Amino acid sequence: MHILIATDAWLPQVNGVVRSLQNTAREAATLGARIDFLTPLDFRTVPMPTYREIRLALATPGRVARRMDEIGADFVHIATEGPIGLMARRVCLGRGQSFTTSYHTRFPEYLSARAPVPEALSYAWLRRFHNAGAGVMVSTPTLEAELRERGFRNIMRWSRGVDAELFRPRPYEELDGLVRDLPRPIFLSVGRVAVEKNISAFLDLDLPGSKVVVGEGPARAELQARHPNVHFLGLKEGEALARIYAAADVFVFPSLTDTFGIVLLEALASGLPVAAFPVTGPRDVIGEAASGTPVGILADDLRQSALGALELDRAAARAYALRFTWRACTEQFLGNIETAHARANAARQQAAVS
Repeated sequence: MHILIATDAWLPQVNGVVRSLQNTAREAATLGARIDFLTPLDFRTVPMPTYREIRLALATPGRVARRMDEIGADFVHIATEGPIGLMARRVCLGRGQSFTTSYHTRFPEYLSARAPVPEALSYAWLRRFHNAGAGVMVSTPTLEAELRERGFRNIMRWSRGVDAELFRPRPYEELDGLVRDLPRPIFLSVGRVAVEKNISAFLDLDLPGSKVVVGEGPARAELQARHPNVHFLGLKEGEALARIYAAADVFVFPSLTDTFGIVLLEALASGLPVAAFPVTGPRDVIGEAASGTPVGILADDLRQSALGALELDRAAARAYALRFTWRACTEQFLGNIETAHARANAARQQAAVS
């Protein structure tokens, strides 16, 4: 199986979409499948208005079509709804070629947080974008139910995983030196520092000990100036990030718009209980542990959740995270590709007979 994934989210961006795609491609190779990417690195780019860290590809249908032909994949998956995703979709529709998509980001909510654009209008556009494909992959049951209600069709589940060897509890000498020596308890948040991540809900909390923020984004300078007692560490990846997770006491996830939140699994695998709002993402990831030992607290009062999470069992958090593997995630993705294209072929054959 040879799959082309068209994505506007790619390196040097650091986010859940990029991590998901990278880990899926790596695991796919071990399963005998090949994944190639069509990304902004293949084109000239310009900075995204209001968010210069993100580069938008100057993609055209002709250039995208030529690149798709050069790659010569059997299947096309469109991961994002940006310029590359739009052009790949246009090429596929023009050729009568079936494709799948995935819904990673709540763009209607993100856009309305930055501009006066009605969410209903954005969702109508997204529904048209995704319903043209043979299947749209989503990460959680809650998101699936929500999109079905909004008229999205052919929805398929594609969960996420965690690198439990990298993200793990660590002995004192392996902890991040700066974080481990801060006044306890240490409350950590990891993610893009932007308005749509609702990070102010964490920074404004009256909590004992220390608050630590890992990540970059357009709101960092303003928030850092407003909260001089918060430790902003900037962007961290790999081993450096893992050592920070392991040095903290509670992971606070203030986002109201994430569709999953891979950082939740990274924190849990590191032995960190989670405090979050009861919304899509945390409700699915953390909520699944409700029948066993709790690994997080979800409440509308984020301060209550953060303080309550201090009492939770770190070993239980780690054990729960081990249920989420990138291999299982990739098997699910590859199965969805086969199912969607078989369904599309059957529909074409039925139409030809009719």
